[in-house]
Amino acid sequence: MTAWTDAEWKAEVKRLLRAEMARRGIGYDDLARRLATIGVEETAVNLRNKVSRGGFSAAFLLQCLEVMGCRVVRIGG
Repeated sequence: MTAWTDAEWKAEVKRLLRAEMARRGIGYDDLARRLATIGVEETAVNLRNKVSRGGFSAAFLLQCLEVMGCRVVRIGG
């Protein structure tokens, strides 16, 4: 495997989160409501921007996956 750039890693994590949202039919409004149940206050607009940038923490990714009910994530080929 060749080394990825920071931009490539951000694109991959963005793709992963969007794919899991799509699999479950969850939009940004719904994700914001679900995150609020665990004390994470974000608006749908803020979430859209954060995901679009792809530069969010591993903790945020895990919070999103948790509230979506995602227990298994496949990464790589």
